Amino acid sequence: MDLPLTPPLQPMLAAAVDAIPADGDLVFEPKWDGFRCLVFRDHDEVLLQSRSGKSLNRYFPEVEAEMLRVLPPQAVVDGELVVAVDDELDFDALSERIHPAASRVTLLAEKTPAVLVAFDLLALGTRELLESPTVERRAALLDLSGLHVTPATTDRELAQQWFTLFEGAGLDGVMGKPAGGPYTPGKRTMIKIKHARTADVVLAGLRWHKDTEPGTAVGSLLLGLYDEAGLLHHIGVAGSFKAADRRALATELAELITEDEAHPWVSPQPGQRIPGEINRWRGAQAQFVPLRPERVVEIHYTQTEGDQPVRLRHNGQFARWRPDREPASCRYEQLDIPARYDVAAVLRGDLRARD
Repeated sequence: MDLPLTPPLQPMLAAAVDAIPADGDLVFEPKWDGFRCLVFRDHDEVLLQSRSGKSLNRYFPEVEAEMLRVLPPQAVVDGELVVAVDDELDFDALSERIHPAASRVTLLAEKTPAVLVAFDLLALGTRELLESPTVERRAALLDLSGLHVTPATTDRELAQQWFTLFEGAGLDGVMGKPAGGPYTPGKRTMIKIKHARTADVVLAGLRWHKDTEPGTAVGSLLLGLYDEAGLLHHIGVAGSFKAADRRALATELAELITEDEAHPWVSPQPGQRIPGEINRWRGAQAQFVPLRPERVVEIHYTQTEGDQPVRLRHNGQFARWRPDREPASCRYEQLDIPARYDVAAVLRGDLRARD
């Protein structure tokens, strides 16, 4: 590629902070929940580069074609690949696009097409823009027609409203960029404010770590909450344990393993969500190890998704055991469910949630 910037190029990164800062010259943007993607176009050639530097072209042919249609002959753009289902971001549907079978990729490109939401312009024609201030790069980005460009603001109050409302469309926070700052590949120059919550949930199953002998190390904990009818629904998992913790959990939880057919996820009721259930992506029930639902664990989580009963959008993070809580007291009421919103409204910067 004959561009002023050539791949692979590390994207500019962000450091997490607890809240929107009260001062500082910042440009705020909604934080999109997808795959980071740098787009390099040089006339008839387009490269979709992942955050790790790998090509995403084979998985998102519809985005490659769209970039050939809307970008100038030579340009480098930073953005996020997202998939919306029923006008709400669907990270699971996006993840399913990374599939080894070309026929499956083609099918999903039609059924669940991805779009690129652009939020920075790094090169245009023969000009590199890395040293240009954020506000100048954004102005140049807005001059390009046909792209889905994220909204931006310097108004902290409006950014706080975005943080609260746009979660209903599947977004997971707000980003902040120094208004007069350059684009710094690989450096945490931006800030990110993400939703952070806790919940007390029921431990009712586990899966063994895939790289160890079954029974020796826990891969993930399977979590549930009770609904008003007393059904225990699977809401997600907690994982990302250190190796020593995986082994310790395998020993600690061994006494809870059960083969009782009365386990709520072994003999589920109609409408009850269970781990690894058959869906459009999975043709067979995924296996798990049932545990007697006697323990309560506090988790950190960011967002929920889906219709009732809702589930965790991303994996929860183990915080601590709660021996003071009874499993039956762990119900959906404790979850913070955002108002419904839609992706199109986010792109317009519309602050009115849908009914």
